[in-house]
Amino acid sequence: MYRVFIVEDDRGIAEAIEAQLSSWGLDVISAVDLRDVMKEFAAADPQLVLLDIALPFYNGYHWCSEIRRISKVPIIFISSASDSMNIVMAMNMGADDFIAKPFDGSVLTAKVQALLRRAYDFGANATMIEHRGAILNTSDCTLTFNGERVELSKNEYRILSTLMESKGRVVSRERLMERLWETDSFVDDNTLTVNINRLRRKLSDAGLNGFISTKVGVGYIVE
Repeated sequence: MYRVFIVEDDRGIAEAIEAQLSSWGLDVISAVDLRDVMKEFAAADPQLVLLDIALPFYNGYHWCSEIRRISKVPIIFISSASDSMNIVMAMNMGADDFIAKPFDGSVLTAKVQALLRRAYDFGANATMIEHRGAILNTSDCTLTFNGERVELSKNEYRILSTLMESKGRVVSRERLMERLWETDSFVDDNTLTVNINRLRRKLSDAGLNGFISTKVGVGYIVE
């Protein structure tokens, strides 16, 4: 089932869209905390975003730009500010379509369905894991924090993805080495330690101090 993420300040409009799209079998989630849209975006891991321009705290252009830093998910702007300048601005920021308010629910549904078909008929959906503001995009193996990309080696990415997939639970050193052995890498106990330490330094340099904790005699945990 495709998931649509709505970023809309007017709760009445958001609920109407939710009802319309849900009736066509789509999973619909609306942003609640408009101060921190990216955290909710990552948690929802949607296949399409509906985004208003006029929002409190930061406008839709800001959030479109932030989403485009980490994802190629289709974005449709929905706004009453439908003059040529705003439409051009939306497209230049990375939007895929623009629908002017007020709009017909059936037209919105048709555009959403058409864009989903074009975007996903021939490709797999991206998956994102968020923790403490850090967003790991498993479709392109990138980590983003505070809008900045953290460059990871292949082994560092595999270690971090294993830990973030199990966030809140301890992952043993043996499990981490098994995960790396699934690839073409041979990793012994000492090499794993070196990779963990290097990864921790990169995370700390990016502002993610203490992101990975050691459980002595057991393994590591992201908590």
